[in-house]
Amino acid sequence: MSGLDGVVGDARVVVCCGSGGVGKTTTAAVIGIEAARRGRNVVVVTIDPARRLADALGLPDGLAGAPQRVPLAGIEAGELWAMMLDTPAMFERVVRANATDTEQADRIVDNRFYQNIAEALSGTQEYMASEALHELHADERFDLVVVDTPPSRNALDFLEAPGVLARFLDHKAFRLMMVPTRTGFRVLSVATQPILRAIGRIVGSDVLTDAVAFFQAFAGMDVGFRERAEEVTALLHDDGTKFLLVSSPQRDTVTEAAWFADQIAEQGFTVAATVVNRLHPRFGDGSVADASRRADTARDRGERELAALWDNLADLRTVAQAERRELQPLVERVGAEAIVEVPLLPSDVHDVAALTVLGEHLFAVDDPAP
Repeated sequence: MSGLDGVVGDARVVVCCGSGGVGKTTTAAVIGIEAARRGRNVVVVTIDPARRLADALGLPDGLAGAPQRVPLAGIEAGELWAMMLDTPAMFERVVRANATDTEQADRIVDNRFYQNIAEALSGTQEYMASEALHELHADERFDLVVVDTPPSRNALDFLEAPGVLARFLDHKAFRLMMVPTRTGFRVLSVATQPILRAIGRIVGSDVLTDAVAFFQAFAGMDVGFRERAEEVTALLHDDGTKFLLVSSPQRDTVTEAAWFADQIAEQGFTVAATVVNRLHPRFGDGSVADASRRADTARDRGERELAALWDNLADLRTVAQAERRELQPLVERVGAEAIVEVPLLPSDVHDVAALTVLGEHLFAVDDPAP
């Protein structure tokens, strides 16, 4: 049994993490296809701005900010859906879903401060990703949500975003901005408050006025934001949420993956499985030395072509052996039983047919890495 069988069969949420360029997005897509093949209704959401998921699923028109059905030939029981996080659209959807009325929602989305933070503020994308996870997990159409995160260090921001928001809502800076609302002050009365007046000299009075107007319009919604942040935090720590780490056998990506495993362990998460893509196969149970001896024997006999073949095998086994040595720091972090090996494929993964081939390796019965 593959180390991924339990992930696909039992999880309600799968979070795919790893550094850039290791095949994280294609792995997330394969997880989705396999889950659908097993009769589950799964949605794959990418918060990676590189937008590789649409390419991996063979969707020439790309992905939208809402789930869309991905047709899969030969699969009838389950369904595969996919979407790409649209941060501004997600933010507006959250605002409109939680505003008291349309007028309050309009005041917020028309506010210049809101428009700036919805599109450019650091951390907004990560928090909106957690809102998307909350929304999709509650959607009755899906029994599995697969999250394709951005590269490792940004993925940590995603995991930390709900807690960061909850702490911000309790922070004195937020309470200060809410003073005009809670005391009945008008926006223009900000100029009479010494601390806010000092902030205004730094950021500009127009920016500050827009910010306070935003918080005035936001009044009453902070409770709902805090509750959802707490629910997402609980969901990420739930037994039904599985973390899948993706790497390749190069030293830099292994170092990054080992570091990430340590970081999420400190936050109380456990890596359920680790996929190592693009490994050179061992080509049998023999050693490098054995292949070299056979090459020498063939040369002594004048069998040059046979000797060249054995030399080539020795070279390939040398590469495979070196890659597995590079993997040791990662194996030590997650355990050999959690490693799922995927061999170097002859071509890039760019459509559903290629994803199917990759799935045959991911869910095959393979020996774990040593």
